[in-house]
Amino acid sequence: MTATAARYLYLARHGEASPDESELTDRGRRQAVLLGERLRDTPLAEITHGPLPRATQTAGLVHAQLPDVPVTLFDAAGDYVPHMPARDELPQESAAAVLDRLAAFPADEREGGPALAQAALDRFTGPVEGNTPRHELVVTHNFLIGWLVRAALDAPRGAGSA
Repeated sequence: MTATAARYLYLARHGEASPDESELTDRGRRQAVLLGERLRDTPLAEITHGPLPRATQTAGLVHAQLPDVPVTLFDAAGDYVPHMPARDELPQESAAAVLDRLAAFPADEREGGPALAQAALDRFTGPVEGNTPRHELVVTHNFLIGWLVRAALDAPRGAGSA
């Protein structure tokens, strides 16, 4: 039987982005630096981020504060809709509004999202092999943070959708 240890997952939304989301604002850059400073005494094994500029820049600024921690790009840490709920998965009084809101996202974010969400769950959840706990920072976006928290709490799939 293989020994397992605890995984400690630190979830951070990217810093404040410019209106076109092409880069961080000055405030967003400062947020990222402060996050790195706050994590200095945390035994991080890795900083993982999604492919969009705001997450990449945030991870880079955190890494500048923690230069010994490796940084990894992982597509499933990106920005997408992790689950398109059926109307009956949602509270009746808000189902139409939630579905309308999700329909406004690009088709590729809605259609490819479930597979990416599963890849993220596979990568970031559960214990790790060995006897040493693993601490990981994931710089990502709102939907994935909600989805990972939903999974940790074993909440219904529709609960992490919007």
